[in-house]
Parts: sequence; C-alpha cells; structure tokens
Amino acid sequence: MREFLLEEKELDPLITCLKSILENRDCIVILRGDLASGKTTLVKEFVKSLDLKDIVNSPTFSLQVIYGEDIFHYDLYNKTLEEFISLGMLEEFEKSGLHFVEWGDAKLENILNDYGFDVVIINIFKNDDKRLYKIDE
Repeated sequence: MREFLLEEKELDPLITCLKSILENRDCIVILRGDLASGKTTLVKEFVKSLDLKDIVNSPTFSLQVIYGEDIFHYDLYNKTLEEFISLGMLEEFEKSGLHFVEWGDAKLENILNDYGFDVVIINIFKNDDKRLYKIDE
C-alpha cells in the first residue's frame, strides 16, 4: 500500500506514482471517497499529465466518458451495481486501456477480481485542507 497526504493543488507526486503503477497495464482503478473528496480531480490531473486536451468532468449523468482513445471514466453514484451491469458496462472493462470508476464498492471489486481483471483501489480521505490517498495495487 502506498500513501500520499497532499493538498489538492499538489497532486504531482501521486500522479507520477500512479503513472508508474499503471504503465503498460490494462487496468481498472476504483476510486473511493466521500462527496467532494477529489475523485474526479484525480482523474482530471491524470488525464492532463498525459497531455490530453479533453475536458474532464464527473460522468455522473452520462455514466461513461472516454478521454483520448483508451482512458475510460465511470461514475456509479446514481446507479446500483445491478443497473451498471444490466447496461452492459462490465463488457466495457474488456476494452484495452485504463478504466477509472468512481464510487465502485467491494461488490464490484469482487466481481472484477472473479472475472480476472487487473484492479487497483484508491481510497481518498478528507484530512482538513489535504487528502490522504491510499493506493492498494
């Protein structure tokens, strides 16, 4: 487990570490944290670090957004896991690339592991004006 205690404007060490962990991997990154903990901000900074010009917003109402050709971003806040699966979203994880999933719970993690997907978990905790990021690879 790797941990970073950072202000929202100083995510470079976290992004550098994350890029190193995810390099040359087709992977699903589950982002967990309270509302306004910085899940979307993390994805935004990751996409920006790849020199992609895409505008990153939370896909709360669209369910999925694709940046570049192979960065996928999902948000399960308004969907149950059953709704997500019934919409065919599990099949999306078979696409080559990085898949960032906001609000993915332990049930989703277990399903993904059972199917043999490569999964990384990032838990984000609010800590005054900073965030504690715990990466479980």
